[in-house]
Amino acid sequence: MATVKLATLVIRTLAKPISAQIKNQAKQHETFRSICISLAQRMHMAEVQLRTNILGEPARQHVKPLSETRAIENGANALAEGFLFSVAAVLIVGETWRSSRSQSKQRGDVNERIEELSANVTSLTERLERIQESLGDVESERARNNELARIVERVVEIGLRGGWAEFEDTPLKVPRVELAPTSSRVPP
Repeated sequence: MATVKLATLVIRTLAKPISAQIKNQAKQHETFRSICISLAQRMHMAEVQLRTNILGEPARQHVKPLSETRAIENGANALAEGFLFSVAAVLIVGETWRSSRSQSKQRGDVNERIEELSANVTSLTERLERIQESLGDVESERARNNELARIVERVVEIGLRGGWAEFEDTPLKVPRVELAPTSSRVPP
């Protein structure tokens, strides 16, 4: 970006001496001089007509043409200023084009990043669904295991009581066997 700005400054700086050279060439070359005289005379006529129409000055039948030296000077100035203006306009158009191209590239990068993130979100959503399904399977297995542990505990308890049934009315307590501690069990 800084190099573009620097290049623009260099081009504008170089355009001023070129503009001065255009003025000098207009005074020296016959063809260039005739172009400048023609341009200056047409600009003078257009200026007089505009003043007549817009400002309401009295209309003149015959407009006196500019002198040759004045016409050469005015035409050379017009060409030099036109050159400077065209250089400035080209630089502005170039900067606008470069800026829009840069913004377009940034939009493209952002769109690619959005698509990448969207694909990542889709992938993560699918993974989460698979994990939730497997977690549901684990929960059902845990509930099934707890139920089986409860059944086995009850069968063992019934079996042990059956063997110890004769001691039920005595001061000797019937031992109670737990296969899994109740505090470590997770409720379904």
